Amino acid sequence: MDFSHSAFNPYRPLLASLPQHRLPNAAELTSLAQEAGRTLRFVATTSPLSTCDYERSILETGAIYTRPDNLHDFMNALVWLTFPQTKAGLNRIHCRTLADNPAEAKQRGRLRDAVTLLDESGLMVFTDDVEFLPLLGGRRWHEVFVQRRQNLVSHSQFLLIGHALLEKLLDPYLSITAKCLVMLARPKSLAEADQNGAAALESIDTPRRLPPLPVAGIPGWHPHNQLAAFYDNTAIFRPLAH
Repeated sequence: MDFSHSAFNPYRPLLASLPQHRLPNAAELTSLAQEAGRTLRFVATTSPLSTCDYERSILETGAIYTRPDNLHDFMNALVWLTFPQTKAGLNRIHCRTLADNPAEAKQRGRLRDAVTLLDESGLMVFTDDVEFLPLLGGRRWHEVFVQRRQNLVSHSQFLLIGHALLEKLLDPYLSITAKCLVMLARPKSLAEADQNGAAALESIDTPRRLPPLPVAGIPGWHPHNQLAAFYDNTAIFRPLAH
């Protein structure tokens, strides 16, 4: 597997400790969690639980049911092991919402839609540039990525937590788009980023609070995106509809 994409940078220390020519099994993933002092258990299963039972099992027992040799579930484990507080925050919101409204088991509401999008396609964006969020929300891509590029590099950090997107970035294509959880702060470590991400989840109540961002536009995340013309592709860098 090719983990060379920049989105895997936060995960490289963990990847280096894993088998190089196969996916790790549940016991190996659990051992890594225990070494890090975490109460997570990865449990092998060939019969996946319902979404509700899956989330409840994590909250109540720390058991994360994981399909053997399944790339999607392996990416989920990577994120759990690297950003456990953020993942636990997503899990708590699911479980809390299900407890408050059992009908959510059949039809997700806006809040669970939002946390599901973050879980699958989330990108944590940390910035101390107060102008970034309105530009991102307005999809003013040339201003974000071209006119203010050096400012973006100097003042922002992008940490991908969506395990479905990590899977896609093993063989990336241009239209991969993340949903952004933007925080106006710059963390000093991954642990601090994880803590801040978990806290920021409590401000999310609808997918509308998660602006989209084509990940190919992030400086260093595509070999040609230093060219201004790269962002002229409106099929990828879509303007805001009026």
